[in-house]
Amino acid sequence: MTTETTRTTTTSATAFTPGALEAPVTGRAAEARRATGAPEAAEAAAGATAVLVVEHEREAGPGLVGERLAATGHRLDVVRAWRGEALPDSLRGHAGVLVLGGAANCEDDRAAPWLPRVRELVREAVTDEVPLLGICLGGQILAHALGGSVARRTRGPEVGAVPLRRLPAVSADRVLGGVPDGALAAQWHWDEIDRLPPGAVPLLTGDDCPFQAFRVGSVGWGLQFHPEVDAETVAEWAAVDGGEVRRAGGSPEAAVASVRRAEPGLRTVWGTVAEAWGTVVRARAGAVAGPRHGY
Repeated sequence: MTTETTRTTTTSATAFTPGALEAPVTGRAAEARRATGAPEAAEAAAGATAVLVVEHEREAGPGLVGERLAATGHRLDVVRAWRGEALPDSLRGHAGVLVLGGAANCEDDRAAPWLPRVRELVREAVTDEVPLLGICLGGQILAHALGGSVARRTRGPEVGAVPLRRLPAVSADRVLGGVPDGALAAQWHWDEIDRLPPGAVPLLTGDDCPFQAFRVGSVGWGLQFHPEVDAETVAEWAAVDGGEVRRAGGSPEAAVASVRRAEPGLRTVWGTVAEAWGTVVRARAGAVAGPRHGY
């Protein structure tokens, strides 16, 4: 199954069958699952700050972002919506929301019938100032749910490690303020945000995609790129999507190679961003809980 952001409904339908059998997960993906969602981690994470993670397909998990969050004391409550797992009725009990990527279009409720509920949770997070991080499809859902728009790229997919450019407002941003100009980011998307929602603040741009990162409200961030992936994951995507990338004039081999070369820097830059977002989540948890005065 393909893994990122938005091609056609027919290429993604099988990934979004509720109750579909999950293939064994091995290697780095298995490590991430153990760190973020496995039952054996629950007891150790009982006192951790809870983050709701919305997973749209098997091949697009929390990855490096999840590893950093788990390592800094957060409990990731992963809902595998693609497998038919139910999303919560509200965000009560969660101090943050991480909405991951996937192959569906952000408006394709037939391919991904859980999307209406995701949009409701996204709006709840923004209204109630629950820290939210939307990655690729997640960022597109955030933009669309709040009045922006997402369109198919007419110039083919953006794939591989791509440099980003800082915009003026990023300097004061709590999460992305430390991203250096020209920082590389892993990309794998056929759709892109073409209009931000009202009041959104653009933070990062690129030479071939205008809205690479933005903020809505005080604690909502949308990203077009993939801070959570490594070269191994991108190679898995390329193995499935390679033909389509070539037909659009791109080179999946070059895309994978670029991410592999950039991986040490990707881990450093986007790991720091993940931890910065985690700090915002922890502050939210502390503000909701209030000071302790004994039992």
